[in-house]
Amino acid sequence: RPFAGSLLRFLGFIFWGTAAALAFGGVFVILMYKNYRYLFQESFLSLPGWLAVAAALILLPTGVLAISISAKMSRYRQGALMYLLLVLLCLEISSAVLAQFYSIRMASELESTMGYLIYQYNGTHSQGPGSRAVDAVQRELQCCGVQNYTDWLKATAASWRLPAEKTHVPESCCKEKYSHCRGDLGHLEQLFQEGCLKKMEDQLHFVMLYIFWCCTVLSVLELLAGFSNGILMRHQPFHDFRIL
Repeated sequence: RPFAGSLLRFLGFIFWGTAAALAFGGVFVILMYKNYRYLFQESFLSLPGWLAVAAALILLPTGVLAISISAKMSRYRQGALMYLLLVLLCLEISSAVLAQFYSIRMASELESTMGYLIYQYNGTHSQGPGSRAVDAVQRELQCCGVQNYTDWLKATAASWRLPAEKTHVPESCCKEKYSHCRGDLGHLEQLFQEGCLKKMEDQLHFVMLYIFWCCTVLSVLELLAGFSNGILMRHQPFHDFRIL
C-alpha cells in the first residue's frame, strides 16, 4: 500500500509534464493541417491532434487527483480518478491509432496532390488557394517542385502558357538572400533545388510518430496509475457505490 501511494504521487507529477509534451504534438498536427490543408484530401487529418490536446487538458486534473489521493485518500477522488483514466485511455488509443493510420495513408496521397497543384499553378502572382498553398510550402520548407525543381519544367509551359524556352520556376523557389531572384533557371544557385515531397513526408511521419509514442507511453503509465489506485481502493472499499 505505501508503495502504491508513492507510485501514484510520482505518476501524478509525470502526468503534468507529459501533458505539455502531448499538447505540443497535438498543436503541431493541427497547425500543420491548417497550413497545408490544400495538400491533404482527408479533412480529418487534424483529428489526432485535437484528441491529443483534449487528453493533455484532462491530464492536468488527473495529475492533481493522483497527488491528492496519495496524500489523503477519498473514495470520491479515487472513483473520479478511475473514470478520468478510462476517458484518457480511450482518447489516447484513438489518437495513436489515427496517427499511425494517417501517417501511412497521407504519405501515398501527397505526391499526386502536389503534382496536380503544380500543374494547375496559375503563375507567380496567383491568388488561387491551391497556388498559394504551393508557394507557402516551398517557402516554409525551402524546396522546389515535387521531387526536385525540374518538375516545374513540365508544368509551366502548359499551365502558364509560356514558350518552352522561357519556362521558369515560381519565385517561392528563390532563396531569401537573393532579393532580385525571379525564378530564372539560368541562375540555379539562387534556387532551392530539392523537392518538397520528401520534406513533407518526413515532417508528417515525425509528428505522427511523436503523437503515437506519446499516447502509447502515457497509456502504459495510466494503466500503472489505475493499478496503484486499485490497490489503495481495496483498503477502503466502495460499499455505498458497489454497483459502479
